[in-house]
Amino acid sequence: MRVLITGAAGQVGRELVERFEGYDLAAPDRSSLDIGDRDAVLGAVTTFEPDVVVNPAAFTAVDACETERDAAWRANALAVRHLAEGCRLVGAHLVHLSTDYVFDGTKPAPYVEWDLPAPASVYGASKLGGEQEAWAAPSTTVVRTSWVCGRYGSNMVKTIRRVAAANPELSFVDDQRGHPTLADDLARMVQKLAVQRLPGLFHVTNAGAVSWYEFARAVLEASGEDPDRVRPISTADLDPPRPAPRPANSVLDNAALRLSGIEPLGDFREALARTVAWLEAHG
Repeated sequence: MRVLITGAAGQVGRELVERFEGYDLAAPDRSSLDIGDRDAVLGAVTTFEPDVVVNPAAFTAVDACETERDAAWRANALAVRHLAEGCRLVGAHLVHLSTDYVFDGTKPAPYVEWDLPAPASVYGASKLGGEQEAWAAPSTTVVRTSWVCGRYGSNMVKTIRRVAAANPELSFVDDQRGHPTLADDLARMVQKLAVQRLPGLFHVTNAGAVSWYEFARAVLEASGEDPDRVRPISTADLDPPRPAPRPANSVLDNAALRLSGIEPLGDFREALARTVAWLEAHG
C-alpha cells in the first residue's frame, strides 16, 4: 500500500508517519508541499500515485483564523478540494481529519456523526468546508476529533506543564467540556480506518468527558504535581477574552465506530500518563 501523508511535521502528522513505518510512504511537510497550491498537490499525487491520502494538515490557530480568514479557508477547505481532485485522478482513498468545532456546542448531549453542524467560528466553518470538499474524492473517510494533544508540537499538555512550572496557581475554564484525544491513539485509529478504507464519517476521540479545569488537574496528577493548584474559572472571566468562540459542549459520541463493531479509543487518562512519561523522559 502506498500512502501519502500531508502535514507530516505536525503533531498528528508525526504520529501518523511513525504508525505507517514500513509502508511505501510519502510524507511531505508544509515547507515541501503547500496543499493550498493546486498544481503542487496534483503534481505530488500523480507522481507518487498513492492508494491512500491522509490529510491531518490544517490551519489550527483558532483565534488567528478570525482575522486571517483567507488563510483559514485556503488551508482548511480549498486545499481539501485539491486533494480530492488528486485522489480522483489516481483512484486513491482520502482520509481527512476534521474537528469538534464544526458544532456550536449548544447541544446538551454528546454529538453523534448525524447531528447537523453549526460552526460558530471561522476555524469551525472552514473545517466544515473541508469536510464538504472531501466527499468529492472517489472514496472518503472523514475523522472528526477533539482536544488533540501529545508528544509533538504545541498543545495543552505542554502548556499546562509549562504554566505549572512557573506559577503556584493555575486557572482553567470549567464551562467548556470535551474529550481530550492523545495524538498517538488518534493516529492508531486513523491508520486502521485508512488501511481498511472504511468510508464515511467517524468521530474518533479518547473516552472521558472533562472540562479544561478537570483536564488541567489530570495533567498535574499525571506529572506528580498537586492538582489542587488548579482553580476553576468561567469562560466569561478569561482575561483577555478569546477572539473566537469555543463550543461549550465539544463531547463527540464515537457512535459510528461503536455501531460498526470497532472498539473506540480508551480513556484519555491512560494515554495521558503514557504521554507525560514520554515528555519527562525526553525533556
